[in-house]
Amino acid sequence: MLPGDGIGAEVAAQAERVLQAVAKRYGFEAEVVVADIGGVAIDNHGDPLPESTLDLCQRADAVFLGAVGGPKWSDPDAAVRPEQGLLKIRASLGVFANLRPIRPLPALRDSTPLRPELLDGVDILFVRELTGGLYFGPRERDEESARDTCVYTRQEVERVARVAGRLAQGRSKRVASVDKANVLDTSRLWRATTETCFAEEFPDVALEHRLVDAAAMQIISQPSSFDVIFTENLFGDILSDEASVLCGSLGMLPSVSLGEGTRGLYEPVHGSAPDIAGSGAANPYAAILCVALMLRHSLDQATAADAVERAVEQAVEDGYVTADIACKDVPPVGTEAAADAVLARL
Repeated sequence: MLPGDGIGAEVAAQAERVLQAVAKRYGFEAEVVVADIGGVAIDNHGDPLPESTLDLCQRADAVFLGAVGGPKWSDPDAAVRPEQGLLKIRASLGVFANLRPIRPLPALRDSTPLRPELLDGVDILFVRELTGGLYFGPRERDEESARDTCVYTRQEVERVARVAGRLAQGRSKRVASVDKANVLDTSRLWRATTETCFAEEFPDVALEHRLVDAAAMQIISQPSSFDVIFTENLFGDILSDEASVLCGSLGMLPSVSLGEGTRGLYEPVHGSAPDIAGSGAANPYAAILCVALMLRHSLDQATAADAVERAVEQAVEDGYVTADIACKDVPPVGTEAAADAVLARL
């Protein structure tokens, strides 16, 4: 468990409470070891991802990460930044496929800026390539110019396409691959590789291509038209955050990053939220839903995962909402009270 910075430690504590409760309820043991990452790791070790932390992660069955970053370490020109630890752990653990489910809860329809009827039937799964593209390509900068290079190989696209295909087979067998193939060569490679992979390995899955600008509009105007959205690193980062409005808040979105095995890196989609850190107001539901994903993908406890997700939905339905998702007539509860409500319903 890597609590990280800001509200990371606050939501991580509630996630651990739920993990231990569900372990007791379903008859298994969860050993949790805590280590530093991000800004707190810079302060304590001079490194946003110390070797001691990385060693623990590489020996673990699953890794939970709260959040990294904050004003103290926000200088973009600093030689060492918290976000470097985040990128390094993803690459070091070999987690190349990031899964972000978008499933709006009926009780939160009034917490979104969209008309409620647009949310009917919305159940989207983002599959985002995580270790390639602009975030990992060569870069350079001087006083007059800067360059970030987007690089993808066929193998990088194929391996994450297989993840999207397998997951689609367990859903409605529809995948929308999002690219910018009318402009970018990396997107043309992405599109061609995806078409070949699905034709050869997933002929039962309907594959369509959508340009990223059109997809950005359609996620808001026609969200129920999507099932699995499969896309590259930068596009997936932006589009999945955009889609958070369908759920009412980033505080409701869990994610998992997977590689070839069952070990996953589990992260709430939200950041460290330094403006509310220490106030007890952070939404713990995304972190708790990460526990559900962990139970399902890494710990072989699907029944327990279902129970956690039902408990979150019931807690929200019963009015245990934090400030980010509270409607005007519903007083918000704090971080611990929201987790208490989930534990009671487990």
